[in-house]
Amino acid sequence: MKMSQALLSAFALLAIACSGPGGPVDVVAAGSSTVQPVLEIVGPRYEAAHPGEVRVQVQSGGSSVGISAPRQGLAQIGMVSRALKSDEKDLLSFKIGDDGIALIVHKDNPIANLTRDEVVKIYTGASTSWKDLDGVDRPITVINKEEGRSTLELFEKHFDLKDKFVKNAVVIGPNGQAIATVVSNPDAIAYVSIGSAEVAVAQGTPIRLVPLDGIAATTANVKNHTYPLRRELNLTTKGAPLGHVKGLIDFILSPVGQQVLVEQGFVPVASASQSAAEQK
Repeated sequence: MKMSQALLSAFALLAIACSGPGGPVDVVAAGSSTVQPVLEIVGPRYEAAHPGEVRVQVQSGGSSVGISAPRQGLAQIGMVSRALKSDEKDLLSFKIGDDGIALIVHKDNPIANLTRDEVVKIYTGASTSWKDLDGVDRPITVINKEEGRSTLELFEKHFDLKDKFVKNAVVIGPNGQAIATVVSNPDAIAYVSIGSAEVAVAQGTPIRLVPLDGIAATTANVKNHTYPLRRELNLTTKGAPLGHVKGLIDFILSPVGQQVLVEQGFVPVASASQSAAEQK
């Protein structure tokens, strides 16, 4: 995480240096790799609607960066793929959608379902072969998330895995890295954003989202609240957003911005008319 903070600091300072008097305003968004694709799509569209006025720059690093960056003035907008904690309420949060966390395997892995108990056994090292789970007689490669990722926090809490994770797990960062690791290793299992996984499958990536306790890991089941591993997607600011910071948040909450959430496999907020002004 120190490296992420160092890169973010350099990124923010570069953005400031590139924004001269009378030039476009730089709006930096940093944090969750789950929310990142939304900003990367919406940002250029917002710029196009305000030619020469604003540049939107997006940096990943995890939800912890989505909290620390606005606090430290390294970004005007934080991206956080969970609800804010009680000690983070010095920030304002703007909910832009909902997502779930899916367990994924290679498409050639025949495992049809995983129960809560089986997931715990995999991630504690009690089950080391897919044969233990009615699969093939192959060793399980466990993929875990690095510290500072909200996906790790929620997965750990849901399955009561704090201080219980298997020690030889492969530790990765963004969703894309987890998906790529599963693609390259047919014996691997990982957990990622449902939206990210569904988009990857639609693009032909050879992975499968595994049902949990018989409930399919789908955006539809996140929306109808039947899938148990759900989370909020939020943007954060230090103080009431103004100017193009407010404009960008409002744009994401507009019907055009919310359609991007849908295209990325997320559940949009109930009312797309919600604005940053309404959340002051």
